[in-house]
Amino acid sequence: MPVPTGARRTALTGSTVLVLALTLAPAAQANGATSTGGRGSLVLIGGGLKADNTQVYGEIIKRAGGSKARIGVLTAASVPASQDPDAGDPESCSNSACNGAYYAGLFKQHGAADAQWIPIDLDHITNADSDDVVRQVNSMTGFFFGGGDQYRYVTTLLHGTAHTDSKVLAAIRAKLAAGAVVSGSSAGAQITAGADMVTGGDSYEGLRDGSSPGYFDDPSRLGYLPEGGFGFLRSGLIDTHTGTNGREGRALRLAADTGHDRVYALEENTALIVDAPNTPRERLRVLGPQGVAILDLRQARTGKHPQAGWTLTGARYNYLSNGDRYDPNRWQIRPAGGKRPLIPLSASPIPANSDVFSSPANPAGVPYSFLNTARALAAGTQRTTKAGTFESGPRFTVTFSKQPGFTAWTSDDATAHTVTGLRIAVAPE
Repeated sequence: MPVPTGARRTALTGSTVLVLALTLAPAAQANGATSTGGRGSLVLIGGGLKADNTQVYGEIIKRAGGSKARIGVLTAASVPASQDPDAGDPESCSNSACNGAYYAGLFKQHGAADAQWIPIDLDHITNADSDDVVRQVNSMTGFFFGGGDQYRYVTTLLHGTAHTDSKVLAAIRAKLAAGAVVSGSSAGAQITAGADMVTGGDSYEGLRDGSSPGYFDDPSRLGYLPEGGFGFLRSGLIDTHTGTNGREGRALRLAADTGHDRVYALEENTALIVDAPNTPRERLRVLGPQGVAILDLRQARTGKHPQAGWTLTGARYNYLSNGDRYDPNRWQIRPAGGKRPLIPLSASPIPANSDVFSSPANPAGVPYSFLNTARALAAGTQRTTKAGTFESGPRFTVTFSKQPGFTAWTSDDATAHTVTGLRIAVAPE
């Protein structure tokens, strides 16, 4: 069957938009998120998890008990079988049950003793409060949330506008606090966020128009859910598919609009591992072939250009790759063993970049455009460079600059595998 990517959400009903457009009361107490911290861990993947990624699947299984691991697979972010025209074809179906079977099979192939679909989706919402399903959850040692649309997890596992836990979510939350691993990819990573969870949007429209509370049929409109997702990780906003979909711009705008000073911008097929989430002992590590960008807005300032629009100065861009560690309570980055400070030697000009956010409107766009410019600057003697958006009216310019506090680390002679403290400014032309 096709790999479910969840990179682009599909529209829900108009009534869903109406419900989510309401700005609801904060949910930190209502959904029990303040009790999440404990001995458990999170493995959060930015989407596009490949079937042969033994690093990430192996890490989840190891944390769930190794050869004794029992993984509960939740795929309620997918469309249910009743909405899948290919539901009867196991080769082309892409609904929650099919995707659940797909991931369960992969976890078994990678060495889990058992993996089972937890039968909750838009066709089976009542199962979220079923005592039988709670017993199934309690027999698991780890959990995996698949991709799709994160708001379907809100619809199926939380109780309406009260945003309180269903019995199944309460059981998963208790298992996490007791030491279980909770993992997820794409929407399955996004739903672990706390307040102001992103619900959709593209970078250019986000920079131009700002963010709005709600869920919108227009996939380019930057929306967010004020009370957030499940609150398993609250030390920063979360975004996914960052480099492939050019989401750095929307992440910066949403964080600035909602008063957050940190974003974990996850890349595809790569995991951010979080130990002891939501506690003073919280520690993070990157695992996989790509990386995780950590956007630091503690010193960021926003403004309004008199004619053209929104501006941002003072943000810091950090990019961590495989093996790098991060202490969110101290804001400290520790590069992986074997990496050393990169000595910038290249005097070649930084390649021009006229599509810094890999616009979906650009048929010739390339992924990781923002990261590629950041790495090129880090590896050369040039101190600053500019890149622009593909769209105009206005066209936004991103300025990258190396100022005190900037460092790059490498494990070869030329590539900036880890970047810390690169200054970022955004302004319209």
